[in-house]
Amino acid sequence: MTIKIPYYKTLELKHLVLDYNGTLAKDGILIKEASPLLYALGEHYTIHVITSDTFGTVKAQLEALDITLKVLHSDDHTKEKSDFIHSLGATHCIAIGNGSNDRLMLQNAALGIALIGNEGCSTRTVTSSDIICTSIKDALELTLNPKRMIATLRQ
Repeated sequence: MTIKIPYYKTLELKHLVLDYNGTLAKDGILIKEASPLLYALGEHYTIHVITSDTFGTVKAQLEALDITLKVLHSDDHTKEKSDFIHSLGATHCIAIGNGSNDRLMLQNAALGIALIGNEGCSTRTVTSSDIICTSIKDALELTLNPKRMIATLRQ
């Protein structure tokens, strides 16, 4: 998906990378409104979920969706998430997250969306993002509707 944002930048997007807990899920359970939007987004992006899988539920929760799952294993999740974005080609990624360990992922992605949801959002992550949303539904709908991104980011 190519999105020209006047006086900001042109985005050539291929990947959507999402944190799981606090972003797509609450207490390990996928947020209901996210599922149909993820199906629709699969037509436009390769979707990746990157998580430490705190509750051990991510595989079962996402099994019906066409999503690449990356479970974190290092001691430095901030770096591991950032490295993952770079391995995909950061300039082709949208990243959505809420935790402090998501900040570099959002900062390095072509478009970083901080999510202030039920868990809140790390201040460091907010300042590392391009856009802030207050629900996963709004964040995912934003990625489906480029004119909304343009309206938010144009200068």
